[in-house]
Amino acid sequence: MVQDTCRYEYVLDDDFFKCIDAPDIRKGHLQVCVTVKKAMGVFVLDFRIEGVVVVPCDRCLDDMEIAVDTTNSLKVKLGIAYADEDEFVVVPEVEGYVNIAWFVYEFVVLSLPMQHMHESGKCNERMMAALNQHLCIENEYDDAAQSEEEELNDIDPRWNELRKITDNN
Repeated sequence: MVQDTCRYEYVLDDDFFKCIDAPDIRKGHLQVCVTVKKAMGVFVLDFRIEGVVVVPCDRCLDDMEIAVDTTNSLKVKLGIAYADEDEFVVVPEVEGYVNIAWFVYEFVVLSLPMQHMHESGKCNERMMAALNQHLCIENEYDDAAQSEEEELNDIDPRWNELRKITDNN
């Protein structure tokens, strides 16, 4: 690397996730831009990752797409043996390179929400029916909507009288 800054671009597809044996992500299509800056014996790798990944829905287990748009940074320095320290990844000077595939995968996974769920009403109806059949309690999402509706209907009549006063003014 003659220059102090280099830029690399990669396109990651389904094959990437199969090769890396990704447990959380089934498929995807990502654009990865890596800018490498050398400064004072340290290489700073800035990652820009955009695209879409396919993960299983936590409720119905059907595939769902989640958009990915993240920026991350990784500091690498050369040393005697490989080490993953707090701030740096140390790469043996004899090797002189770092495989960034797993780091890219980790950045993508960390950018995803904790729960992967379809929007309300978009889950597989057959699977949801089977799930509801085996639940000990009613569906918490339906209960929340019903309880809000009940609260609105169960208003103390004294508040209704006060509303009449404020409505007249």
